[in-house]
Amino acid sequence: MFDIKFIRENPEKVADGLKRKGVAFDVEHLLRMDEKRRAKIKEVDDLRAEQNSASDAIAGLSGKAKEAKVVEMQSLKAKLGDGEFELKALDTEFEELMQKVPNLPLSDVPDGGAEANQVVREVGPKPRFDFKPKDYLEIAEALDLIDMERAAKVAGSRFGYLKREAALLEFALVRYAFDTLLPEGFIPIVPPVMLRGEHFRAIGRIPPGQEEERYFIPTDNLYLAGSAEHTLAPMHADEVLDADALPLRYLGFSTCFRREAGSYGKDTRGILRVHQFDKVEMFSFVRAEDGEPELERMVAWQEKLMRGLGLPYRVVLIAAGDMGWPEAKLYDIETWLPGEGAYRETHSASTTTDFQSRGTNTRYRTTSGELAFVHTLNATAFAVGRTIIAILENYQQADGSVRVPEALWPYMHGITEIRR
Repeated sequence: MFDIKFIRENPEKVADGLKRKGVAFDVEHLLRMDEKRRAKIKEVDDLRAEQNSASDAIAGLSGKAKEAKVVEMQSLKAKLGDGEFELKALDTEFEELMQKVPNLPLSDVPDGGAEANQVVREVGPKPRFDFKPKDYLEIAEALDLIDMERAAKVAGSRFGYLKREAALLEFALVRYAFDTLLPEGFIPIVPPVMLRGEHFRAIGRIPPGQEEERYFIPTDNLYLAGSAEHTLAPMHADEVLDADALPLRYLGFSTCFRREAGSYGKDTRGILRVHQFDKVEMFSFVRAEDGEPELERMVAWQEKLMRGLGLPYRVVLIAAGDMGWPEAKLYDIETWLPGEGAYRETHSASTTTDFQSRGTNTRYRTTSGELAFVHTLNATAFAVGRTIIAILENYQQADGSVRVPEALWPYMHGITEIRR
């Protein structure tokens, strides 16, 4: 939820930010609705005060004076009822409009759409092969690591079985991530994989028109989470956090669910874009002034994990028009896939400033004693399936086997190569 006070005081800045993000929205209409709603709130409050005053006065009256005051109170009651009904309708319309306002991009975010994304740096040499590299699915099927056919029989398309060493790689990556990041002050956590609709909307992850991307259970008003971020962001809803405990960092492992309805072509094969996948996610609650430094720290931790695996990657600053609804600044890490001959997104890291915390009402007390909304940040440690894809393609060998990155050896039960 965006700050209406900020919109009132900075309508041109808000309009410019919305334009940068590619969102068509009439800020002036929202402000007119806000003014109308505030006028109605004052009218209702005045009627309530008048009714209370009349109620106090009637106790000392009798006869015709009392009868007249009773009639007056009945009239006030009717007016108040009408006013409250009108205010409720205005509140609903106002809230619906506010849900259509995304977070605004920070000033150092480039303008434009996906074509304006900026490569910040490329890290690590791309592997050179003396054979034509295969794509991960060809490798995985030959080694009996991924079974899409049987998964489709059981659950439909866009699901897969991870088998044998691929299953071991999953848990090796999870343990490697936890062992690397827990010393940085993260609290390990396994969050719920379902959340209520009001919390999903509060954190800005069901923007207007994107409801179909989420799995929903109507009977229970519960959504399946698309990331541990979705259930960690509202974890401290309606709480005032201890400022001395900030930054509060969580490292969550979660199964994630997304419809992936918009993907096409090669992406519909294998496990690159599936409806269910596992992920290790970093999430931080920080003071407002610590938000941007924390984002850079998160990217540095992501890079530490990637360098440990020896995977070539690049860091990309995402342009305003290519960011999601709650993001104010977003980095992607794209990993080189030699079988495809291209970089593909494997990680993201973003700050949502106070956008999510306003929706969840998560605050802290500043050194001056005032209450302020925390800033929230999230970053992928590993999207497990995509990282396995990168390992299979970058560590493939001419005989069809795959070397295991040395960083994962302690977790692989003595397996340093995957072969039939």
